[in-house]
Parts: sequence; C-alpha cells; structure tokens
Amino acid sequence: MEDGFSSYSSLYDTSSLLQFCNDDSASAASSMEVTDRVASLEQRVQLQEDEIQLLKSALADVVRRLNVSEEQQAMGSRRGPTKARPMIATLPLRPTVNNGTILPKKGSGTLPSPSGPGSRKDTSTAASKRFLYLPLSTVRRANSNEHMGTLTRKDSGDSKGNRTRAGSTGSNSSGKRSDSKQRDPVFNAGMKRVTHCKEEGYVKMYLKGRPVTMHMPKEQVDSYCLEARADLPGNKLKLDWVYGYRGRDCRSNLYLLPTGETVYFIASVVVLFNVDEQLQRHYTGHTDDIKCLAVHPDKITIATGQVAGTSSDGKLAPHVRVWDSVSLNTLHVLGAGFFDRALVCLAFSKSNGGNTLCVVDDSNDHVLSVWEWQREDRLAEVKCSNESVFAADFHPTDSNIVVTCGKSHLYFWHLEKGMLVKKQGLFEKQEKPKFVLCVTFAENGDAITGDSSGNILVWGKGTNRISHVIQAAHEGSIFALCMLRNGTLVSGGKDRRLISWDGSYRQIQTVEVPELFGPIRTIAEGRGETVLIGTTKHFVLQGSLDGDFMPITQGHTDELWGLAVHPWKPQFVTCGYDRQVCLWDSSSHQLIWTKSMEDAAQSAGFHPSGAVVAIGTQNGRWLVLDSESKDLVTVHTDGNEQLSAMHYGPDGNFLGIGSHDNYIYIYAVAENGRKYSRVGKCSGHSSFITHLDWSVDSQYLVSNSGDYEILYWIPSVCKQVVSVESTRDIEWATHTCTLGFQVFGLWPDGSDGTDVNAACRSGDKSLLVTGDDFGKVHLFSYPCSQFRAPSHVYGGHSSHVTNVTFLHGDGCLVSTGGKDMSVMQWRIV
Repeated sequence: MEDGFSSYSSLYDTSSLLQFCNDDSASAASSMEVTDRVASLEQRVQLQEDEIQLLKSALADVVRRLNVSEEQQAMGSRRGPTKARPMIATLPLRPTVNNGTILPKKGSGTLPSPSGPGSRKDTSTAASKRFLYLPLSTVRRANSNEHMGTLTRKDSGDSKGNRTRAGSTGSNSSGKRSDSKQRDPVFNAGMKRVTHCKEEGYVKMYLKGRPVTMHMPKEQVDSYCLEARADLPGNKLKLDWVYGYRGRDCRSNLYLLPTGETVYFIASVVVLFNVDEQLQRHYTGHTDDIKCLAVHPDKITIATGQVAGTSSDGKLAPHVRVWDSVSLNTLHVLGAGFFDRALVCLAFSKSNGGNTLCVVDDSNDHVLSVWEWQREDRLAEVKCSNESVFAADFHPTDSNIVVTCGKSHLYFWHLEKGMLVKKQGLFEKQEKPKFVLCVTFAENGDAITGDSSGNILVWGKGTNRISHVIQAAHEGSIFALCMLRNGTLVSGGKDRRLISWDGSYRQIQTVEVPELFGPIRTIAEGRGETVLIGTTKHFVLQGSLDGDFMPITQGHTDELWGLAVHPWKPQFVTCGYDRQVCLWDSSSHQLIWTKSMEDAAQSAGFHPSGAVVAIGTQNGRWLVLDSESKDLVTVHTDGNEQLSAMHYGPDGNFLGIGSHDNYIYIYAVAENGRKYSRVGKCSGHSSFITHLDWSVDSQYLVSNSGDYEILYWIPSVCKQVVSVESTRDIEWATHTCTLGFQVFGLWPDGSDGTDVNAACRSGDKSLLVTGDDFGKVHLFSYPCSQFRAPSHVYGGHSSHVTNVTFLHGDGCLVSTGGKDMSVMQWRIV
C-alpha cells in the first residue's frame, strides 16, 4: 500500500508552489510598486489554489482506486460485490469522485487534461483573465487502452452548469491493460465526443469537454457496438390539444370564424377551437412566437406574423404567413428578410376584396408596409413612429387609408402613387393621451379610438379632427373596441368592465369581469348575442352583455417548469412562476382545479397512490396538496434555493428532492403521502441537481447534476454507491435523467450539455421523449444508447421546452413551454 502512495507522489510536481513560497519579491521589503506587488500576490494565490486542487485530485483518485481494488479483491474471493459505501470523508471541500473524473469545488483555474498531450483552454471569461499552463511532466496518465484526445473549445459560461473540471488520472478501470492494444472506437462530433471501452463495459461521452462515463448492463457488454445505427421509432406524435392563450402582450388576436371555431394563438401555434364540439385544430407553420393575427373579409384566409427567433440551425427571420383556415395550408409567406425583430400589427383591407395587407414591424422605426399579398408584392413602406405602435387597420370603405395608433400618436395614412402620406390626428382642446391603444370604425366611416386616459374619441370620416368625445368612459386604459353587426360599440379595459354604447354613444349596459380573469385585452363578436373576450391573465371568456362570462380557454401567465402525471388517472399537474398549481383532465381537456401559492413553483411529483402531489418552489420550500380537494397537507423547507426535482419512490415510502444547493433531501413518507419525516440529505454532487430517478424496488436513486455528474445512492441511509458492479444492472422505475447509458443518444451534435432540459421514458419502455432549448419535442426509440440516435422532431413551442412526460397508459404525452407559458398535449400515433 505504501508503494501505491509513493508512486502517486511522483505524478504531481509541487516545485512551482515551493518556488513561489520562497519568492520574496512581493513582500513589504520589496522595491516593487504596490500595484505590482498586489498583482504578484494575486498570481501567487491563483497558482497555489491550482496546485492545491491538483493535490486534492490526486488524493481523491487514490481513494477511488482503493475502493475499486477492494471491490475487485472481494469479487475475486467469490463473496459477491462489496457493499456500497460512502466516500472517505477526509477530502476537504468535497471534490467528488465520479466515473473517473474529479470535480473541483470551484473552477477557479483550468488544468490540462492528463488524457492528452496538452492543456484544455477555458475561454469563458474575459480576455484579461490569466490561464495556467502546466508542463506535460506535471501530470502523467496511468496506462489505459481507452483513446482520448486533446479537447479545446469555448465554454459558453451558461448558468445551467458553469463549472470547470480537472481531469482525472484514469478511468474506472484497474489500469492493468497495456497501451499497445488496439484503440477503441472514437466518434468526433464538434463539441461532443464518444468513446467506447469494451473491456470495462462503458461508454464515455464528452460534454463541453468534460467526460461523462456511462456503464452498460452486463448483458450488453459483449454485444454492444458503438457504430451500430439506431432506428427511428415506429410511432409518431400528433398535436392533440393546446392549453393556454396569449393575452398579456398581444391585441386583436381573437376571432370567431363562420365554421364556429374560435381562432387565437399561443407560442408558435394558431388554435382553431370549436367550443361546441370541444375539438381543436392547429396551424403549425410558424417557427417562433406569433404576435399578431388578422382575418380576411372572406373569413377563411388568415394572416399571422411572428418574431425573429433562433433554432439549432441559426436565426429565423420574422415574417407573415397567409394561410387557409379550412385546409390549414400555407398560401403565401411575406417579408422574410424585410421585417425586423417582430411583427406587431396586421390587417386586411375591406373595400377591395381584401387584396391588400398592412403590416407594422417592431424595428426602431416601426416600419408600416402595405402588401398585395397574393402577388407577394410590397406596394409601399414608411417609417411609422419611433414609439410603440399598438394597432393598425384599413378604413372600411377606402382601401387607400390606413390608421395607426400607439404611444403619443394617431396617424391617418393615405396610399398615393406608391407612397404613404401621413396626417396626424389633432387633439386640439382635448388633452393628448400618453397612449392611443385601440382603433375601430363606425358604420358611417368614423374612426373610434380608446386611450390610456379612459376616453373614447370619435374622428370624423375623412378628417383628422375629433367629432365626439366620451370622457372617462372607463377608469384607466381602454384596451379594446369592437363594433358589433347591429351597430353597438363595445369597449373594455383595465377596469375589467365591458361597456356597450349605442349609435349616439350613449351607454347601454355595463358588465364587470371578475378579478380572477384580469383586465380585458381584446373583444370579438360571437354567434348571436355572444361576445368573446381575451384577458391579460390568459383567459378566453364567452358570454353575453347581459350575463356571466365563462372561460373556454385558460393557461399560465408566467414561465412554466413543473409537470407531473397522475399515476392512474388521465390527469396531470402544471405549475410555474405565476404561483399557480393547476390540475388538468387530459380526456376532457378541462381544468379540474387551480391553487394559488405564496412562492413561484419549480417542480412537482405525484405520490404513487395519486392521493397527494408535492410541489417544489424556487426558495427551498415545498408543500404537499391533496389531489382531490387541493387542500394543503404539509409544508417543509430544505435550503433556500430552487427545488428542481420532486420524485416519490415507487413504493411510496420515500420522497427525493433535488435542490440547487447540490443536495438531495430524502424524506420517509407514511399514511399515503400525508406524513413526512426527514431521513437526511445525500451529499456528493459538485453542482445543482437536475434530475432524479428511483429504482423499481425503491432501494436506489440515480441523480444528474449541472456539471454532468451521474451519481448513485442508497436513499434509506443517504449514502453514495461507488461500486460500478452494484449499479450497472439496476432496473429503473422511470428515466427522466438526461445522462445515462440508456439515453445518451438523445444528445445532438455540438451540444453544450444544457440544451436538453427534460426526458421521459414511456411506461412500456419503447419510447423516449425529450424537450430542448429550441422549442422542439423529440421522439426517440428506447433504449437510446447509440450515438446520433435519430428522432422525430416536432415544433409548436416557441420557448425552451422545460418538461415532458408520458400520461398514464402511454397514449399521450404532455410538454410544457418555459416562457411561452403553453401546455401541449400530443397523441401517440
């Protein structure tokens, strides 16, 4: 044993540390300037930290090799694999040994990888940051036939896992093989590399230059081939239902079609919802957030505009899509390469058969353009305003007049000989409002505006002067105006009041929308006497001017992360930063209940009985709700950082909670999920916990972290399992971890290790679904253990897909969009 330790001491050269310790150039007696002495001291401290970290790495590697050696001796004497035991606790600052990689507590400097003839350069910080380059003789690699090359790339510095690993002195092998043997297969793919060590039965993948070792089950060790091609899954996904509506920052995005379908949008999907038949159809031609919508006078053709976006392939240009609402076929695409940032207003002309379309983009000048959309020809363009533009519409009887309004302006534009000529609305004696928020037209051609002062102003046809004023029509801003077929004007705004006015602008009726639904954002005429309302809290309401309004669509109002599926009912829970927990019925597509919380929610998990659901928040608090009554069962706090994973063991006797403070908290559960007592916390990760999974027998737990660690645990005693032989054949009840041998094929080429947010295996273990940072849902075959595994890819979300999971029975799956706040239900076909 002494020989083993002495051999390791020769691997690490501390002469540079001693040299600096004996250097007196930075002392008080030195002739150097104070600033130079400080700089010298900083450099010395940096070098000392790196030397100390290197020594820690050496000690940690010795401990790991001792563990492996003892286990191999135990197996050699036919006593079976040694019992899992925790890491020796004498290592300062917990540098965790995992899969042959030593993780420093804090990546203050970079160390060269001992696996290649050079050093890895971390360029995540400013150019002024110093780098430490150690000579090759400083760190020598132990013998191994696993071939690894020098890795050099830019660290993105992403907040999801910005830590620097020091390289290890070997993999999880005995080191008895010689270098003369044939090298194992190596796949290079930009920033991601995969190697296969057949003798030890593992695959090693590199994410951001950091090795992730994944051991395969014993039965696959002899037969596994890294070069084999994986197959596409036999199943596909079809978008079945979209929960939610975008009302907070969009206007005029709600209409009723003659088919009885209500049309609106959320994320990058236009929803056509037949309320009577409870059926949805979806237009999915867009690639990013839709911000505006217009319906042609024929009530069949629809135009929608999207923002500029990004995908894994590059940037996506903002553009307008004109499409058929019956066939859902795209007819024309306008302005790709012309518009800037996003499109904020759209309107078809009325008097010339709807041949022209006016568009306002979100550039600094908010360019107004008029298009002959069937020929995809731009007729005119002009800088509209340096301020925000909220609405644009054609005059109902003159297709050469466009009215725009926004911050501090109301403009009447005349299209003359390919030019748009502006006439500014004159407020004269009327106090000029800060915002003109909406515009519509009376039967006689008068323009009618609503503003932030709560006034309704009528502008005489063909003029830019006020002909009538309804002073203080609302308390606060008027967001929406709608002229009904019978000549009644309906207004709605921040005060949540829906007010109807007759042809002489006398008030007829007032209805106040409950505070739960929020201020009125847009109004549309429904069938008969019905009116449709879109609110800023993302409700679509249906009702009449006489009675109550009922929600036909609703959704979350802030970033969405938490998702959990009921173990035996067609139900699922969502929760997010809007502090709302929602239980949905996936069969009827109805909201069963919603519960308001004090804290922003991050994660959720059902007890196996289905009786309760646990909700993790962003500040370390977690609570348990009764899934039937939504009553609060209990509240606990662990740490003060966000809880990213809440998972009950399959037997229901334990709850594992993954936190951003790097710990996994374990609770014993009794009385069908109603009583909790803390067992302890699993300590060993060097970064925040991202995912957890339990074994089928509830005896083991596997976890992933922000710096790509895979660790195994015995949760009943909160001890880490370091034996490969004890963990490689464990059967897992779920597979939500994004790192592991059975799922490593899900990582795309060039991945930085943070762009796949969630994964879930189907109950029958045939499919794997993932959600990524580019708004895509991927469907793979399971197991997904071949490099570059192919997948079916589906759009719809316009933000990072934060969570995905299969519903009970595997007939459907649900995905949640982060900042697009949408919930999408997909049918497996």
